[in-house]
Amino acid sequence: MLPLEHYSAALVLFFPAPLTVTGEDVLELHVHGGNAVVKAVLAAIPNAISQFSGQVIRYAEPGEFTRRAFNNNRLDLTQVEALGDALSAETEQQRRLAVRGTTDILAARYETWRQKLLYARGELEALIDFSEDQHFEESPARLVSSVAKQIQILKAHVQANIQNAIRGELLRNGISIALLGAPNAGKSSLLNRIVGREAAIVSREEGTTRDVIDIAVDIGGFYCKFGDLAGLRTGSLPYDSNTDDFGGPLVGNIEQEGMRRAKARALESDVVIVVLCVNADNKKSSSRLYDLSMNSEVEDTLSRCDFKTQEIVYVVNKSDLLEDVSETRRVCTQVSEFLISNDQYHASKMPVFAVSCEEAQDASGIAVDPGGIQAFLKGLTGVFREMTSATSPDGQNNSGDSVAWEESLGASERQRILLQQCLHHLEEFLDEVVPSLGGELTATEEEEIDVVLAAENLRAAADCLARITGKGEIGDVEEVLGVVFEKYVKLRKISFMDEFDADK
Repeated sequence: MLPLEHYSAALVLFFPAPLTVTGEDVLELHVHGGNAVVKAVLAAIPNAISQFSGQVIRYAEPGEFTRRAFNNNRLDLTQVEALGDALSAETEQQRRLAVRGTTDILAARYETWRQKLLYARGELEALIDFSEDQHFEESPARLVSSVAKQIQILKAHVQANIQNAIRGELLRNGISIALLGAPNAGKSSLLNRIVGREAAIVSREEGTTRDVIDIAVDIGGFYCKFGDLAGLRTGSLPYDSNTDDFGGPLVGNIEQEGMRRAKARALESDVVIVVLCVNADNKKSSSRLYDLSMNSEVEDTLSRCDFKTQEIVYVVNKSDLLEDVSETRRVCTQVSEFLISNDQYHASKMPVFAVSCEEAQDASGIAVDPGGIQAFLKGLTGVFREMTSATSPDGQNNSGDSVAWEESLGASERQRILLQQCLHHLEEFLDEVVPSLGGELTATEEEEIDVVLAAENLRAAADCLARITGKGEIGDVEEVLGVVFEKYVKLRKISFMDEFDADK
């Protein structure tokens, strides 16, 4: 018997197969959490096993438990990927995204689609094998037309799934946000107020920010990657050899490169925040109006943005220079009307936000929302929710059916690529079939269709779906043959009954 110092209280739980996380027998040891206790237990286990059973015990390889769960059909590939997302989640939205993927709803949807493709392919295979049989209830062209209608519906569902997967990648990888504006508009100050620290240098000197400053921050559960960009302005290099003069405000080579990078970053960002500012210099002769228009460099960059995939948000900084709340609202309305009247600015449906970075920095703890920063961030989260909400096949974000499609937000990049390949094969099928049907999903008996090629496209599409969940091609053959045989049996029954009637 071992000395007393070798013993420690513990809880031992045994889970018999197959209803375990791996599908195998599992033994769990719950011990005290001290490092010394854990090390002593781990060191004692191999000795205990070798003394009583002679079995070799080892540490699991990285991901081995998950692989065993997959091999024993306890997890499919979509759930394995979601498990990885859950382990790496840093924000609430990333956690929710991972939780959606851990259910079997997404895999079940892929499998349902695959079964529909296998059945449709089986119908076409039966048409090939028994095309000379006169006992089909419908002509080959009409049969293919019926299959094409089903594929049209499936195509819309796959497209919606792909679109949601792209939206889900924003949650998983982070939303890229660019702060765009003229020098001294307050981009760096706004970034510092958002992240709650002095992340960027702030100075009254124009051109202080030369390179892109990237900061990651959690805003309302959304993982955001802010980029503070160099201010955009017109100007020339210190010396213009063509005109032999300076020709305008001096913009050095380093600032020029910073502006080039700023434009490139703005064009590839998911959200572009355009920062305008109020100051004494841009107040018009009328005391109630301000010139808040953008310079040509900012305008040119905005005109090159892709407004189908990018969101544009406008912020008026230095609102502390305005007299009161009513004047602040009046200025925001002025900016909104100006943006709406100029289509090139592509103002979003969100209102123009007014902030004061100086008030936010100098405010005491008494103020509820100093500088309006929290109201601005709340508006931003509304934009994020719209960007990442699930869409249904009808294209509506807020339809009742979209709730059932939220799981598709958790589709990984690998799944999205395979879905795009599946979509390509479905389109190939329709391109092959629909023109042969006169451009419509109706047909007459005289029309001819390359059924072999059409069936091959369906096979390739089903294979893409099988690879998503980890199902191989071996089982497909038996399943297709099952549909073919079922069709064959039906045909033979019809033929037998005809012969029986003829004998009578």
